[in-house]
Amino acid sequence: MTKTRKLRRVRTDAALRPLRHRLAAVEEIRFHAPDGVRLGLTRVDTGSTDRPAVLLLHGHTASADMFLVPEIRNLVDVLVDNGYEPWLLDWRGSCRLPYNETGRRYTYDDVALHDIPAAVSYIRGRIGDRPLFAVAHCIGSIALSMSMTAGLVPDLAGVVSQGVFLTPRLPGRMSRRMTVAGELMKNRFDHIPVDFRKVGLWSKYTPLFALAARKAQCPDPTCQILHNSAWGMGISLFVHENLSESTHDRLADLFGPAPLWILPHLRRMALAGSVVRWNDTDHRYRELPLSALDAAGRIDTRVLLLAGSENGLWQDSQKVCRDVLANRQPQLDVSYMEIPGYGHLDTLIGRGAALDVFGHIIDFLDKA
Repeated sequence: MTKTRKLRRVRTDAALRPLRHRLAAVEEIRFHAPDGVRLGLTRVDTGSTDRPAVLLLHGHTASADMFLVPEIRNLVDVLVDNGYEPWLLDWRGSCRLPYNETGRRYTYDDVALHDIPAAVSYIRGRIGDRPLFAVAHCIGSIALSMSMTAGLVPDLAGVVSQGVFLTPRLPGRMSRRMTVAGELMKNRFDHIPVDFRKVGLWSKYTPLFALAARKAQCPDPTCQILHNSAWGMGISLFVHENLSESTHDRLADLFGPAPLWILPHLRRMALAGSVVRWNDTDHRYRELPLSALDAAGRIDTRVLLLAGSENGLWQDSQKVCRDVLANRQPQLDVSYMEIPGYGHLDTLIGRGAALDVFGHIIDFLDKA
């Protein structure tokens, strides 16, 4: 007798998953990229019309929720209290989007060419002559670096890059696993999930969770695949003790499945030591530079490079970026700040981030 596998229901509605926050008022804007892809754009209503604006860009598999974690004093809280108007973009890699696992494939070129410039243009149309800053995390920062060096988001008042910017550097074991995983699993998996409750014990993903559980000190499967394995890549995404218990229990809501089909673009960047264009022969992407690092002279604003000292994902990418730019583009205003005792994700969702991290962001913004 053949056992019938129960298929997981896929969300097909057009609405974004609601943001979880404790704010008095937010404006959810119906927003599309120029190529027609539905995105999410949210303005925090501060009751004021004269505040500088700050665009917040999440990392891949995350969403705008990472800036609004309600159980801590989050980055949006700090920005509002210090006189800024936050705008949050859910670009096409957001786990809030209904098509996150079922939509058409894309590369980070699409984010840099379509999503970020469109959001910046819309916000500028709303805020007029007020300053516009950007705070970008991980892949959001990589895509922003490509937009900036293409000249697609000119005249930003300042940029805070968290984790990685122009010079991606991945651990050797992660690069090797990306190569092997991409080849061995590309015909079997589209994504690597993080929520074991959705896939169940008897799924094709069970061996991945079992691998992530090896030598793990935390019994939670989502924590294991993120903290102990980074979607099976063998490195840590955060310092475990930096998360509050409530945030730890919500990891499966904050971070979604990682698409395997994006790995070739990441591998190319890691090999090049630079943010590079994937679509190098497609004329539709000709506005983007082949290498963002080679075009860094087009950056026209101050940049703060932030990184946790225990960043297992991007290692010393930010320090290397500062040093390379100091040598190749000494005219640029680029500074580097290392946060002791922090990893990658906990710099933004850690229970002590308001004290240890966000003050550096505010100091940078205030100097504009």
